[in-house]
Amino acid sequence: MTFLKKNYGWMLVTILASLPLLVLTNMLEVNLSNGFSIALAEGAGGEGKTTLEMLYHVSGEFAIRWMTAVLTCTPFFILFGVTNLFVRQAMGIATAVWSFIHFIIFVWAEGFLETFTQVNYVAGFIAVLILIPLFFTSNRKSMKLLKLNWKKLQSLAYAAIFLSLVHVAILEKTWIIYAVIVGLGFIIRIPSVRKKIMAMRKRKAGLA
Repeated sequence: MTFLKKNYGWMLVTILASLPLLVLTNMLEVNLSNGFSIALAEGAGGEGKTTLEMLYHVSGEFAIRWMTAVLTCTPFFILFGVTNLFVRQAMGIATAVWSFIHFIIFVWAEGFLETFTQVNYVAGFIAVLILIPLFFTSNRKSMKLLKLNWKKLQSLAYAAIFLSLVHVAILEKTWIIYAVIVGLGFIIRIPSVRKKIMAMRKRKAGLA
């Protein structure tokens, strides 16, 4: 019971982050008759998309959704006073995993050298590279080891979200909602705005 209380956030994020994998597995066909091979399932795309387009869409969409969720944790704390650092780390891991899946699908389908043919691909690739050290240091042991440098390293997430937004904007996807959410989050983080919001929250708590 104590374990569940301490780790319920991690468990919830893990479940939510894992569920879309069921969608991806339905789009793939695994052949074990002649060794091991994976192929795209025909007609599994739906919504007028090919299977490959849907794989790109689902993996990329969930990568940027989790990335946006991570960056809204601090504004959420400012607005409501609720925070859980280790749940945020779990969200960061979910972001990295989905970004890696998205990139692996791209390389598998198009080849690694295709990464450098367009600006949006390069932006996405750099974002993935940034996420690698963040992924491997999203744990308590790294926090103790790196101390103050840990926060500096994790702040690279801002560069990753910027590059990711550039990536999806050029691809003309529905990126604007994520840009608005992240933008509002940064406004809430401004010291003067933050102080006013927290002061209002304290006054309301005092009246309750």
